[in-house]
Amino acid sequence: MHYGYIGQGNLGANCAACLLRAGMDVTVTDINRAAAQEAIALGAKWADSPVELAARVDHVITCLPSPAVSETVASQMLPAMRDGAHWIEMSTLGRDEVLAFAKTAATHDVRMMELPVTGGVHLAAQGKITMLAGGDKDMFDTHLPALKAMGDQVFHMGPLGSASIIKVITNMLAFIHLKACGEALMLAKRGGLDLGQAWHAIKASSGTSFVHETEGALVLNGSYDVAFNIDLALKDLGFAMGFGREFEVPLELASATEQTYVAARAAYGGDAESPMIVKLLEDLLDTDLRADGFPARLT
Repeated sequence: MHYGYIGQGNLGANCAACLLRAGMDVTVTDINRAAAQEAIALGAKWADSPVELAARVDHVITCLPSPAVSETVASQMLPAMRDGAHWIEMSTLGRDEVLAFAKTAATHDVRMMELPVTGGVHLAAQGKITMLAGGDKDMFDTHLPALKAMGDQVFHMGPLGSASIIKVITNMLAFIHLKACGEALMLAKRGGLDLGQAWHAIKASSGTSFVHETEGALVLNGSYDVAFNIDLALKDLGFAMGFGREFEVPLELASATEQTYVAARAAYGGDAESPMIVKLLEDLLDTDLRADGFPARLT
C-alpha cells in the first residue's frame, strides 16, 4: 500500500520515518517542507499540498496540531481521495469531532479510523509508541502492519470515538502524575535529600510512574523539554473535564491539575513546555529542582 502522511511535526515526522524504515511506500507533505527532510532522506516522496498527496496515494494518515487544522486539511484532501480509501487520523481530537469528521469523510466514500498515540515523542522515534485505534475491525486489520511499524503496543479500542476517550484518560493521568511528581521532588529537596538519589529511590519504589521516570528527569535537568506544550495539555484536560460532565464522574484531581496548567500558561505562555507546571512550584518557593546526570531530552 502507498500511504500519504500529512503533518511532519515532532510526532508525525518520527512515525513517517518508522514506516519508511519498515520499507513502506510513503508520500509526505507539511506546511513547512523543511520539517519533512528526514522523511525525504529516508525515501519518502514529497507532495506540494494535501490535495496532490491525496490524489496520489491509497490511504492517508494525518497527524496535526489541532481540530481546526484537521478540519482545514480534511476539506482539501477528502474530495481528492480515491473512492473506498481510508483516512487514519492520529491527531488528538474530541470524540464528537472524530464522529463528525467520519460523517464528512463518508460523503466522499472515505472511511475513517482514529489512531491517537501515547508515550511521548522519544518512543515514537524508536517505533515504540503506544497506538490506540478506534474504528471498524477490518480497517484495523488492514493497516495493522503499518501500525506495528510505528508502535510496539497496538490496541483496538472499539468503534470510532473509543480511542479518543482512552487517549484523553491516559493524558489526564500523565498530567496529574506530573503535578504529583513535582510536589514529591520538592518535598525531597526541602527535606534536605540529594535529589538525584531521591529520584532513583522513587523510581525503585511503589510510588514510581512513567511520568516520574521520564518528565521528572527533564525537570531535574532544567530543560523541561518534552516536546509537548501547555496549550496542548489544556486542550486535553478540557476534553477530560467534558467527559467528566457527560459521564457524571467528578474529576477532582484533573480539575486541580487543569488550574495549575492555567496558572502556568499565565506565567510562561501557552508554548512553554508542559513540565513547566513544576517550575510554578519552584518559583513560588524560590527553590530549584536540579540534579546532575539527567538528560535535557528523552531518547
